Amino acid sequence: MLIKQCKGYELEKAQSNTSEDFFNRSEVTFSVNGEERTFHLLYIRYFDEVFSQFTPYESDPVFTVGSTNIEFKDIVGLVCLLKNPGFQNRKRVYINTQKEFEEYFKDIEFDKLPEIFESIMRSGSYELKSPLSFIVQTQ
Repeated sequence: MLIKQCKGYELEKAQSNTSEDFFNRSEVTFSVNGEERTFHLLYIRYFDEVFSQFTPYESDPVFTVGSTNIEFKDIVGLVCLLKNPGFQNRKRVYINTQKEFEEYFKDIEFDKLPEIFESIMRSGSYELKSPLSFIVQTQ
């Protein structure tokens, strides 16, 4: 899998009677066998306020690559795709419980995530040989 972009953003109300402003979307654009796809993860914005409870990150930005700040919402879709490679075949996933959300962050090698963003910024993509290289392997 060739990862081309990871980004996240806050949704805004399209109409006054909608609830989009309670949600964030994290997107990962990637290529598999020459076919480009985008994975969209929708989650409750509140999870951005409590990520320090289940990640080593204390606040946004979670890390900086060059002069670019990488925020938590930029890595959420990536982490979920790493933890569940089956999401490669899904366009959209919605997570609305904190317990399920936190499960995706268990055993992630957080110190390796910056290398994906560095490669994307340097060469336009990152070749992911195995998602397992980003998951802590217990003996």
